[in-house]
Amino acid sequence: MDDAAIARDGAMRIAKQQRRAHAHGLGRSSPRVLFVTPEMADFVKVGGLGVVSAALPRALKRFADARVLIPGYREIVQGRFPLERVGELPGLADIPSCGLGRLVAEDGLVVYVLLRPELFARAGTPYADREGRPWADADLRFARLSLAAAQMAAGLGDPSWTPAVLHLNDWPTAMAAGYLEWLGVRAPSVMTIHNLAYQGLFPREKLAGLGVPEGAFAQNGVEFYGQLSYLKAGVYYASYVTTVSETYAREITRLESGCGLHGLLEGRAREGKLTGILNGIEDDWGLATGDAGGAPIAPEAWKGANADAVRKSFGLAVSKGPLFAIISRLVHQKGVDLSIEAADDIISAGGQIVATGSGEKRFEDAIVDLGRRHPGAVGVNIGFDDDEARRIFAGSDFLLMPSRFEPCGLTQMYAQKSGSLPIAHRTGGLADTIEDGKTGFLFNNADSADALTSAVRRAAAAFASRGRLDAMRRRAMSQDFAWTRPAGRYGALYQSLC
Repeated sequence: MDDAAIARDGAMRIAKQQRRAHAHGLGRSSPRVLFVTPEMADFVKVGGLGVVSAALPRALKRFADARVLIPGYREIVQGRFPLERVGELPGLADIPSCGLGRLVAEDGLVVYVLLRPELFARAGTPYADREGRPWADADLRFARLSLAAAQMAAGLGDPSWTPAVLHLNDWPTAMAAGYLEWLGVRAPSVMTIHNLAYQGLFPREKLAGLGVPEGAFAQNGVEFYGQLSYLKAGVYYASYVTTVSETYAREITRLESGCGLHGLLEGRAREGKLTGILNGIEDDWGLATGDAGGAPIAPEAWKGANADAVRKSFGLAVSKGPLFAIISRLVHQKGVDLSIEAADDIISAGGQIVATGSGEKRFEDAIVDLGRRHPGAVGVNIGFDDDEARRIFAGSDFLLMPSRFEPCGLTQMYAQKSGSLPIAHRTGGLADTIEDGKTGFLFNNADSADALTSAVRRAAAAFASRGRLDAMRRRAMSQDFAWTRPAGRYGALYQSLC
């Protein structure tokens, strides 16, 4: 059977299974939701999406029968959970067929895994090889993921479970909304934008090989300045679009923050089909403070001891001054250059800095050089370790987070639950989770370090007033950032779409 015949056969099977999908999924009090993601912290994590993909489906248990779909990376197929092969998914055009595996995590979460070793089981990250070069066939890899989601919504794959709703996340999954449309699958989809700056752009010549109709390459479709945009496909074809904070949902409808999609996003907002749902964090954050019960009581009782331990591990001098933390990807978006510029002000005022993270070489080199110039005052570790990050949150007094834009951000929430007050640019999720002067410090201009330096001075003044500092810490630690509220909002959204 040639490729065209295989594609026709797949489309016929989808049409045949369509009625079964509705009979088995839609209309249930607890909707069946397939959470589609390129990364998940249980197995492979590159950024915040991996953390969200591990936490949100679990938090949804009260509101939906939520399961995860992820590519079969080496870390998964060679991992500790046994994989049961439950079905096959046909190819389309140049997209190959694949197997569908199913595993069950220790807490009962069901994860579906795409089985096509030559496509997914490679050394590297979901997005790049071990040298950091983007995968040359990224279009095919994530088209396969997106197509699989649409096919499962049509009843293919696992004969015992058909999703009623697809929940798509960022550009690697966004084409699923398009495939639902092009294959005639009548199932709703939610498209969540975690970072609009990454859109999945590919040449127009890829259309046929990906099974995208020529007519879809239009302004009202997948075309973006002469290229095929995976993310635009998701935004345009999805039943509903969400993003990860209310402020970011407003920002992306404007020219300066919309990355060229502001017009489309503004239109979706006018339709009432775009909203922000703030991410959460794990319930156990804050336990690293040393309080076995996790209660935010008497932060002054443990903060100093944790600070001393962090200073020792980073080779800093003994000090009673404030300890500032940088826990970040070292990239332009995160404003690392602004933190480096503000460092002299911090150090001259008696403060110290610990920094951990990795990213662009120019920023890694710059922050290492900062440590060389200020031995005993600046400690640097290029890389990232979760346990070390928790210790820094627990030991630091302030977190430097001058992101130029921040869709949601999790770091500022982790910091507050650990009594480290964030100093952040008033943007996106930072504006939605930090109370200026009460749980942290916000500034309005990320064009230069002056505004950050002014906020640092405000923080230093609070540090000098122990009563005010402890009151701010207590308030920050008492905030509820748990996943229950966002999961409930997503649950209501799924119900409305069904």
